Amino acid sequence: MRQLITITTLATTLFLAGCAAFNPPVAGDSVDTVIARLGKPSQTYTIGNTTLLEYGGGSFGQYSYMARLTDGKLTSYDQTWTVANFEKIKIGEYTKEDVLHLVGRPTEVTGFARSPYEVWNYGFKESGVWNSMMSIYFDDNGIVRKIENGPDLRYDEMRFSW
Repeated sequence: MRQLITITTLATTLFLAGCAAFNPPVAGDSVDTVIARLGKPSQTYTIGNTTLLEYGGGSFGQYSYMARLTDGKLTSYDQTWTVANFEKIKIGEYTKEDVLHLVGRPTEVTGFARSPYEVWNYGFKESGVWNSMMSIYFDDNGIVRKIENGPDLRYDEMRFSW
């Protein structure tokens, strides 16, 4: 019985420590405070007096976060790989830079032999449930020409079975 109490106490302590470990930034935090809380960003962008700190999901990550700071103070910290954000991308108007500032770096960049487009793929968790892949096609001038959403085949178990 004593051993069970010790294990339960240890498990509870570790759980609470894990919850306390992630201390998200709050509006008004300075750049230094944001970086102290979240670590070094995977990418930094500057647009006038606004700084964007990107915390990308990496090759198999399905989430990416962007801290937006104006005049050195945090104005927002959001998950960027969402259908709502992808819907903001305007075909024929948005450039690669616009897309980077809105949703950040893609999971992968590809091209096709018979297509004139460069494709940025974003593997994301659509509605927090579905493994989806948003593909954004750019022409040679870096302008968005097409956007597609479909299943993320990296998570398709049947794809690699015989």
